[in-house]
Amino acid sequence: MKVLVSGASVAGPSVALWLGRAGHDVTVVEIAPALRQGGYAVDFRGEVNKEVLRKMGVLDDLRALQTGGTAMRFVDESGQQLMRLPIEFAGGELEVLRADLSRVLYEHSRDTAAYRFGDSIASLREHAGGVDVRFESGLEETYDLVIGADGMHSVVRRLAWPAERVTERHLGYYVAGWEVPNTLGITGDSLNYNVPGKLASVGEDRRNPELAQTLFVFKSPQLSYDRRDLDEQKAIVREHFAEVGWHVPTLLDGLPTATELYFDSISRVHVDRWSQGRLVLLGDAGYGATFGALGTGTAVVGAYVLAGELARAGNDHRIAFEQYEARLRKAVSATQDGSRSGQFLAPSTRFGITARNRMLDTRFFLNQMLKMAQKMSNLIELPDYDSAEQRELAQE
Repeated sequence: MKVLVSGASVAGPSVALWLGRAGHDVTVVEIAPALRQGGYAVDFRGEVNKEVLRKMGVLDDLRALQTGGTAMRFVDESGQQLMRLPIEFAGGELEVLRADLSRVLYEHSRDTAAYRFGDSIASLREHAGGVDVRFESGLEETYDLVIGADGMHSVVRRLAWPAERVTERHLGYYVAGWEVPNTLGITGDSLNYNVPGKLASVGEDRRNPELAQTLFVFKSPQLSYDRRDLDEQKAIVREHFAEVGWHVPTLLDGLPTATELYFDSISRVHVDRWSQGRLVLLGDAGYGATFGALGTGTAVVGAYVLAGELARAGNDHRIAFEQYEARLRKAVSATQDGSRSGQFLAPSTRFGITARNRMLDTRFFLNQMLKMAQKMSNLIELPDYDSAEQRELAQE
């Protein structure tokens, strides 16, 4: 089949890898001009995640690139430690930089899938023979299937799913991050500072010790802004942290020259059905929660199940899409419900900040949270779609 995948972050290259190996004619389109280089770390937890990575043939590559995780030290304005979350809490069992993960997935899939950067889908028209796609570049093509693996703000979902079938719930917080010169000499633990409703964090850049990575979280009603206007997003961050002390003024000084900024609401999306005719949603596009909901591992597992069900159904997309959703819907809903990262990182009151610090400063509560994350990561029962070729790759 001729398949179009929208999005080249994690879910897109993952499903392209599987479909390309199965012999399909796969194209991945990505609006960014190249693979994104942001330095944030993502993690995988549990045997289900690791087994899929092993089947993909990428587990050893990722282990060679793992960061080892970073402990989170929460401090007051003078730098005195209030509470520390150990490496295993923040970094999972296998933590890598998102940019490294995307690159590895791209390298393993590019021989059997074509990548088209700097373009996006402008319109979709489904008919009996396929899906007519017009791209922003003006190119027009017809595909047998279109997979929306393009994140929380999915173009495929926006173009093809009626608004009444999609619920996007703002969870009350925004998150931002950018690179700054490491003038503070940050090494080891990331440093985290709270005031009510806000978190400012800085940690060393694992690729370049001369740089540091920031993470800012703030409580806010839903905002209206242009997602492609970095200057407008930078102004929003400055406005919300203008009166915050600690190292925040220094970190904000690095914002105007930042060439990459991650800025988004912490939100959750619910779609009544993940497929519609020859179109299907994968990862955050169909069942995402922006931050802290095991989304990376879920996207990789989802790609494996989607491609596997297509193969099992003899490429009958109607059967395959039904089975894909039936296998994942319940488990994915549970991981989405676990996304309370904004409230956790930036409690809205001083009492809330103190209560969080005291609770997690005891090993009992920390262990309970680790067990919960482990349990959620293993909720999906992994089918065995292995071909002889896939078993050989997994053994290498």
